[in-house]
Amino acid sequence: MRIAFAGTPQFAAVALQAVLAAGHEVALVLTQPDRPAGRGMKVQISAVKAMAQARGLAIAQPTGLKLDGRYAAEAQAAHEALQRVRPDAIVVAAYGLILPAWMLGLPRWGCLNIHASLLPRWRGAAPIQRAIEAGDRESGITIMQMDSGLDTGACLLMRSIPIEADDTSATLHDRLAPLGGALIVEALQRLPGGELPATAQPSNGVTYAHKIEKHEAVLDWRAAAATLQRRVRAFDPFPGATLSDRGQVLKVWRAVHCEGRGAPGEVLSTLPGPLRVACGDGALELLELQRPGGRRVPAHQAFPGAAPAVGQHFPLPAD
Repeated sequence: MRIAFAGTPQFAAVALQAVLAAGHEVALVLTQPDRPAGRGMKVQISAVKAMAQARGLAIAQPTGLKLDGRYAAEAQAAHEALQRVRPDAIVVAAYGLILPAWMLGLPRWGCLNIHASLLPRWRGAAPIQRAIEAGDRESGITIMQMDSGLDTGACLLMRSIPIEADDTSATLHDRLAPLGGALIVEALQRLPGGELPATAQPSNGVTYAHKIEKHEAVLDWRAAAATLQRRVRAFDPFPGATLSDRGQVLKVWRAVHCEGRGAPGEVLSTLPGPLRVACGDGALELLELQRPGGRRVPAHQAFPGAAPAVGQHFPLPAD
């Protein structure tokens, strides 16, 4: 097929590579504009753009896609580019922009989205993180025929994988990304022959994976320890769960829930033994931390000065 591909992060780059390896012609790649990122706020290109440049593919980076919107000139240029290449299908993976009606109706086989959840569970921006945070036993990939709603289109293909007890968003992402690439290749192969009936999503079981906000990273010790352990895993690598210790913000990268009782945020035991903190239910043992400007280290290496004292209280986040 002649394909237009719309995506931005590494998850999408893996799918783009799979589409190219399968022999499809990728006539145009749409990706987010270059933006400052990282500690030095240097302008960076997306993973998809990097791959497209390496393969010599045509690239468009509109800031918006509404023909009558704020970025109408950029949208019109993207519209004209897509009309010139006349794609049979548009493959979308974590693009970051809502596709308008003109784009949904442009290709012969429509727009196919690679979504990292088992729809209708976890529609929205952060399905991998929310699945781990919620304690789901499984995740997966859905290939969806896009419509005007937010991840509401009919399902074409679906595959599930288990969420392991030690999975973080990073490790689950790295298992889902190649599955997404494999399924979109299968969908593109089977779609023209009518082998992929579209199945409407059921109305029950709908959940929304809202975008992760930085304020969520602050550990609220009033929650159950098991809940906080899942949040630590869900927020790795972004934004990273945090706690405040005597005026410094530390990131918590690994923790396990355990038995313990005390006021939420109270240090129950400390280094050189286990560093355990009371929660609303049970306690959280902190295993891997990171100080500002430092690297991830075992908890006993994270306090070059005085370790937190038994009876000390880590602050609760402001309500």
